[in-house]
Amino acid sequence: MRQNSTASRNNKLKPSSNLIMNGSVRVRVIRTLLAIQNGQSLASVLDPLLNSLHDGDKGFAHALLLTTLRQWHALARLLDTLADNPIDEVEVRTTIQVGLVQLLYLEVADHAAIHETVEAAKEIEFSHATGLINAILRKVAKNPSKFRKKCDKKHSLPNWLAYQLKQDWSEQYDELTQGLRQTAPMFLRVNSAVSSVEDYQQALDGAEIDADLVELTTGFTLANSSDKAVATTSSTKGLRLHQSTAVNALPDFALGAASVQDMHAQLAAPIINKALMAKLSTEVTDTDGDITENNNNEIHILDACAAPGGKLAHWLELISANDQSSLFHVKQDDAKSTPATADIKVTAIDNEAPRIERIRENLQRLNLSQHDLQQAEKSVALNIVCADATRWQHGKNKKAATNEPVFDAILLDSPCTATGVIRRHPDISILRTEEDVEQTALLQADILHNLWPQLKAGGYLLYVTCSILKQENVLQMQDFISHHNDAVAIEFTEDCNWGIEQTIGRQCLPIDSESGDGFYYALLHKTIA
Repeated sequence: MRQNSTASRNNKLKPSSNLIMNGSVRVRVIRTLLAIQNGQSLASVLDPLLNSLHDGDKGFAHALLLTTLRQWHALARLLDTLADNPIDEVEVRTTIQVGLVQLLYLEVADHAAIHETVEAAKEIEFSHATGLINAILRKVAKNPSKFRKKCDKKHSLPNWLAYQLKQDWSEQYDELTQGLRQTAPMFLRVNSAVSSVEDYQQALDGAEIDADLVELTTGFTLANSSDKAVATTSSTKGLRLHQSTAVNALPDFALGAASVQDMHAQLAAPIINKALMAKLSTEVTDTDGDITENNNNEIHILDACAAPGGKLAHWLELISANDQSSLFHVKQDDAKSTPATADIKVTAIDNEAPRIERIRENLQRLNLSQHDLQQAEKSVALNIVCADATRWQHGKNKKAATNEPVFDAILLDSPCTATGVIRRHPDISILRTEEDVEQTALLQADILHNLWPQLKAGGYLLYVTCSILKQENVLQMQDFISHHNDAVAIEFTEDCNWGIEQTIGRQCLPIDSESGDGFYYALLHKTIA
């Protein structure tokens, strides 16, 4: 029986925990692809591959690996039509797919692509398949445009995922599935404490790096002190590079002037910050200038599942800014009144020690470590905790935890299947399974149910995923609200120039070559009993 399922073929892989990096460039790429099919992530194997090569070979190896992953499932289907008999050996299939990519997508000369791929099969000790590999590649080399069209005609996703996307996004399905095969643009977030977006764009121009300014507008309706709906908007500016660039070539990158962050990911911090400011402004108005609901004028916020720290850093940048986005200058409804100030406590949690270290490294580069924050004039206390968000409770030891409401705002960058970032991490289409979606949705629900009681009445929780599957997004929110009478979804207004309106929240889709990744946003308000 023909093996059409990647999952089925994965069962035939040899167990491998160590990635051997020797042999030709193509051999190393093949071994890397086999490691990914064995369950290793692209992030864990890419650097070992590139670090094992001479500088002159790194570009080709990177292009060969990433392109093969992006076209993986389409290539597998094409291969099934090219072989007279089923090819069950994963090593042979992988080798042929690497050869096909060279002929169809990388424009490698026929003789070089075929000869070097056949030699690679010998190096990995599959000499018995060299005749088959040679015959298939020569057949394709005679008419590459024909086979390229066949490969590009449909999606390059596992069938279960393509089916689910068809169910979730029937109107956008064709654009979406083709968009997921493309490379993603590179976006920069400029550190507002260091430079303006416009000034940094000029610095890029001076470094001969072309970039376009991108501005996203977010509109939503919040309740004021009289419980009346008030529409508000916020603007998020970022830069989209015309070509991806090494970070060490970016002006003052090491000094924290900018961060690499997808444009749609840059929406998170401004949204939750704007909502929090609205909450605090309401409290100021209600108490004639005193924030009585915050003990000693304290504001306490949580970034859950914070690694690698991009959204946390963005929020800290906004908090510390010397403009209207700063929590230190929460204005009352009466424009003549004096802005209130407060001490701010920021807690960030993630459940893996290496990821916690990644947060610290990123904050250190951006001059946002606890030491930097302590040296600043404004009082921001940062506490980074390694903890499981399904069980962690603030301010209590494990035996005495009471799940008390303590946070004014929570940013939950929820675990998800990451199907919205397949363009950047094409290994996801190989590693994820249909069962993962159900398990992930259950994990998300556990985290939500644990964190919600820790949010103060009147507070806001921003739920974010980089998934494009409704089960993890709008359906998750519908289920959550149905079980929590004090949870109200905040409506995003027509002022938004990003995403697609959902019954709850908005969904960004990675459809075109200039857009950001697939992100979902839902803002929840905890009502006051």
